[in-house]
Amino acid sequence: MKIEFFKHNIGPEEISKVTEVLNSVFLTTGDVVGEFEAKFSDYLGCAHTVGVTSGTAALQLSLLACGIGPGDEVITTPMSFVATANAILHAGADPVFVDVEPQTGNIDADLIEEAINPKTKALLPVHLYGQMADMKQIKAVAARHGLIIIEDAAHCIEGERDGIRPGQLSQAACFSFYATKNITSGEGGAISINEEPISEKLRRLRLHGIDKTAAERYTKKYQHYDMTILGWKYNMANIQAGLLLNQLDLITERLEKREALCRIYEDAFADVEGIAFPKVLPYSRSARHMFTIWVDPDRRDDIMWKIQEQGIGVAINFRPIHLMAYYRDRYGFRPGMFPNAENIGARTITLPLYPQLATAEIEYVIEGVNKAIS
Repeated sequence: MKIEFFKHNIGPEEISKVTEVLNSVFLTTGDVVGEFEAKFSDYLGCAHTVGVTSGTAALQLSLLACGIGPGDEVITTPMSFVATANAILHAGADPVFVDVEPQTGNIDADLIEEAINPKTKALLPVHLYGQMADMKQIKAVAARHGLIIIEDAAHCIEGERDGIRPGQLSQAACFSFYATKNITSGEGGAISINEEPISEKLRRLRLHGIDKTAAERYTKKYQHYDMTILGWKYNMANIQAGLLLNQLDLITERLEKREALCRIYEDAFADVEGIAFPKVLPYSRSARHMFTIWVDPDRRDDIMWKIQEQGIGVAINFRPIHLMAYYRDRYGFRPGMFPNAENIGARTITLPLYPQLATAEIEYVIEGVNKAIS
């Protein structure tokens, strides 16, 4: 049996909507992007959404819109994809890492305060695997020190913790619609915000810094545009938005399917010696973006390869950012600095998780993992 690591949910409805866009005048940013932005805002309960080309673009532009730049430091986690820290560098600032909680892999809010110094301007928590970080405590720390919060919610559209959802306690929450995300346009991202001035600045930053989109210029009496700030070419296209609209309608139904699959995994591995996995905390709803197991670090790669040999797709989420060659060379990071993140990074194997995963397929994955670890 061949079990793909991931299968997307693009179906006839999404294809039909994209075909409609392709048969229209505007392929770039236009009414379909606006429709998606409004729908996404309604789902999250936030005031504004700005569609962009990727989650990385969302992070970079959010930092810039909030005034983060050269000479500033942003506290974040080493247990994430490199895009999180890279976006800080792209904004001209420096990342400062703190270690993570051993049971979730999320940034340890108890460690943030000791990392704050006069250069610190923002906190950038990551909601790993779909489990939200402790936003109430992070918000309290930010309030005491006058810091901005930008959330990396790439894994966590559907998440909730302590009655809080992404974007409710921060200046901006950033989302990814990459190929393996819970809703996808292949590449794409969005920023959800509640403050109008930040929203307006983001709309200019995503399109070269000019004050009118092509749709605004060409679908009615022509209007001259002006460039008021230096921006980037990060605007979402109608094609991407067309792919996302119907998936957003089905997001709760598909979360329920992933939740059921995760519970099968958890029940199967709960008493298996040598396997652990991240915990979903009380008073939380995980977006169940990934299911990762944690195994003996000395055997991890061997176990992973044995799983692959049985036709089962796997991934590693994640190798800690501070141990990447670029960050070691630039900042002098070394092993032992963030032991919880390093421990997770050395033990993790991510298993297939998507709504189309059939009962026979998940049973095959479980059997394959047990064979590999025995």
